[in-house]
Amino acid sequence: MSRLNILYLHSHDTGRYIEPYGHNIPTPNLRRLAESGVLFRQAFCAAPTCSPSRAALLTGQCAHSSGMLGLAHRGFDLYDRSQHIVHALHNAGYTSALIGEQHVARDPHQIGYQRVVECPSGHVWDVVPRAVEFLASAPQQPFFLDVGFNETHRVYPPPDSALDANFIRPPAPLPDTPETRYDMACFKASVRQLDEGVGAVLDALERAGLAENTLVVSTTDHGIAFPGMKCTLTDHGIGVSFILRGPSIFGGGRVVDALISQVDLFPTLCEVAGAEKPAWLQGVSFLPVLRGEVEAVRSEIYAEVTYHAAYEPQRAVRTQRYKYIRRFEERSSPVLPNVDDSPSKEVLLRGGWAERAPQPQQLYDLLFDPNESCNLIDQPQYQAVAADLRARLEAWMQSTHDPLLQGPVPAPVGALVNRADGISPEEPPERV
Repeated sequence: MSRLNILYLHSHDTGRYIEPYGHNIPTPNLRRLAESGVLFRQAFCAAPTCSPSRAALLTGQCAHSSGMLGLAHRGFDLYDRSQHIVHALHNAGYTSALIGEQHVARDPHQIGYQRVVECPSGHVWDVVPRAVEFLASAPQQPFFLDVGFNETHRVYPPPDSALDANFIRPPAPLPDTPETRYDMACFKASVRQLDEGVGAVLDALERAGLAENTLVVSTTDHGIAFPGMKCTLTDHGIGVSFILRGPSIFGGGRVVDALISQVDLFPTLCEVAGAEKPAWLQGVSFLPVLRGEVEAVRSEIYAEVTYHAAYEPQRAVRTQRYKYIRRFEERSSPVLPNVDDSPSKEVLLRGGWAERAPQPQQLYDLLFDPNESCNLIDQPQYQAVAADLRARLEAWMQSTHDPLLQGPVPAPVGALVNRADGISPEEPPERV
């Protein structure tokens, strides 16, 4: 395979709630990308929180192995920044540039990109002009261009139309109320901004004559910022959009149903770039799936939460059929600071959500319960399944040296952490 340029386009808190995944959220540019590329229906992040998810994708290992157990802007960091993918690509002769959102370091200049393009913000209107300018400047090839958008992170813009809130469906875990419909209409407006930004960058790639020799990777960090989604280990939290477009096996408007973790992207890009695969990689290349050599390269994926705004240690394993989630602290109430403030959150709080204890273990049969609403952990006929998934999860934790095996995981000195029994992430955090 020839050495392709790599354009990495990523958004914030978008999950799979876009048109190519069947949702009534118009994204004509992302749809166009999917129709000429490869769309993965069963792709998952390694952690449904911002910095841990991105760190896992960019280091090819789970969040606790990379050191990113919480949010970068709150004081968490990679153990070793040289494990970031740009260094492996540099060794293979790639140049690199970062434009916009990154969320794996407080100072983007410390990551290792050869060029960091300064932007006033990570919003589409600030990122797109600089990405367009970069692509028009005849950049040295092969290149790795990282373009990150803040969209669709809260706070959302108002709905594009006064009627949008009347004719939209709230996310699956939420009730259908005026508040949740309005909230989803606002999300839809943010998605429109994101899609326009993606389209502008893809158009610039075409105008520069680079599209035919560039692998476009489009994804997001985790599920959308609604209750029961972001910072949640159900598929509502860990399911992500994942679209690749490029020449040969990366085209054709195909759909792939194989399980994929975002940690698998690093080893895949190593093969694309002709780069050496570092020893620390925990992912596996999915090129054999695209070449039609195998139906799948993994039988399960793993995901985790340790810190978001507050401490909430959880781990999960998911196969094609089943999902097992384990909490490592028993609680009598949910960790509400880990849920972004929103009209949807207010609906649940008014209904008594703060008094509902989280379940310490959860088991779901995804064939009959794809919405993960019926916990089977105590059902006798599922005990063998539960035992198998517990064993797989513990073996993964052992092999990846999960610090949770030694007890509660402290935050690094100087980190900002909310109290788990608070209500909002906007409440003043405590410094460790």
